[in-house]
Amino acid sequence: MTYAPVTYALLAFGLGALLLAVNAHRPRRRHMTTLVPSFFAGWLTIELAPHLLVAEVAGLGILVAYGGLEGWPGWTGLIAGLAAAAGTAATIIAARRTVVTLRDSGVPLDLDPDDAPRYPRSHVILPPLCFIPRRGVKVERNLVYRKDGRLRLKLDVYRPAGNGQLRPGLMQIHGGGWVIGDKREQGLPLLNHMAVQGWVGFNVNYRLSPRATWPDHLVDLKHFIAWYRENAESYGADPDFLCVTGGSAGGHLTAMVALSANVPEFQPGFENVDTSVRGAVPFYGVYDFVEPGPWPVPMGATPLVERMLVKRSFTDEPDAFAKASPVNYLRPDAPPFFVIHGSHDSLIPVAEARRFVEKLRDVSESPVIYAEMKGGQHAFDVFPSYRTARVVEGVERYLTGLHRQYLEGAGRPSVPDEVSESVG
Repeated sequence: MTYAPVTYALLAFGLGALLLAVNAHRPRRRHMTTLVPSFFAGWLTIELAPHLLVAEVAGLGILVAYGGLEGWPGWTGLIAGLAAAAGTAATIIAARRTVVTLRDSGVPLDLDPDDAPRYPRSHVILPPLCFIPRRGVKVERNLVYRKDGRLRLKLDVYRPAGNGQLRPGLMQIHGGGWVIGDKREQGLPLLNHMAVQGWVGFNVNYRLSPRATWPDHLVDLKHFIAWYRENAESYGADPDFLCVTGGSAGGHLTAMVALSANVPEFQPGFENVDTSVRGAVPFYGVYDFVEPGPWPVPMGATPLVERMLVKRSFTDEPDAFAKASPVNYLRPDAPPFFVIHGSHDSLIPVAEARRFVEKLRDVSESPVIYAEMKGGQHAFDVFPSYRTARVVEGVERYLTGLHRQYLEGAGRPSVPDEVSESVG
């Protein structure tokens, strides 16, 4: 029996929506042919779930109103669509329950959650607003921090519009698999929020592979720290207080920046510059290229890292990949860490973060906080979702606590008896 086209449209719509919902809760990780499409579909489904739910309900309503319920295809599409909407609603509920708990962290976080600065809910409803500087934030774009021949590396500064005492600095490192990405695309919800709370944020570009070869990326970021030491006061920032954050490849680089302070190999020509930072907040990063752990093969043996980033044979020169692994720079005097990862990350398994945190806690004398966002995909913080809002608020409270301790001259934070694991 032949049915009207709208009936088959309802069937396709319902099944497509159900597929998105299933993928969001059970992303595909085993094969590269499905991994990347699964990631993008899950990422958009999870972090834009409220908007997707509206589209699903509206789409089902329109197709039903135009006669789509004719015969079994229509009813099958409606049932599938309703199941998908229920799954999307569950995703929204999980995201809205995200809580970032920082008690017992060894950092003076005495802010009452009800009184703590709130991320604007208007940005959650209208995500594009996060790309617009918030009221009271001044943005200076495309400042050159490194010149070398024809090389020009640039950054954007996010800072409070008014003048005042020197403020804490925050370095943001974008992700993109070390081969793509730009300062205009990532970290904007956090940088805007931190600037409103009195921080000066620096969104930094660096050379990308395959043109750049490791450790060019890290050397560039060390150059930024050298630039910061000399120029911070011109932008209202304290040259002696800088924290670092970033996601994905930026999370890897965040950990490397924090753990490899003052390593001469990564500071050619400026070995005497202090490149230490006061705290690190890596999001969903890679921390070990050599040990496979949660990976089918070591991350260093993948074509991306072996051929485009390090450009050496993993089999013949494993030491080169070990030198690019943050886990090999753990030390007792490491700065405080706040490691963040999503439980549903289909690009970098959450076990990668768990094993890094465990090893860092065994060595570091500073607090190591771990936040695992239940239901969170890779790059969940690019959009100002409910989950992003909670995480941004938690990161602000954490970094504000570190800065308060710095101002009080308390020195290195004490090791907590029990470090809370934050879950959402």
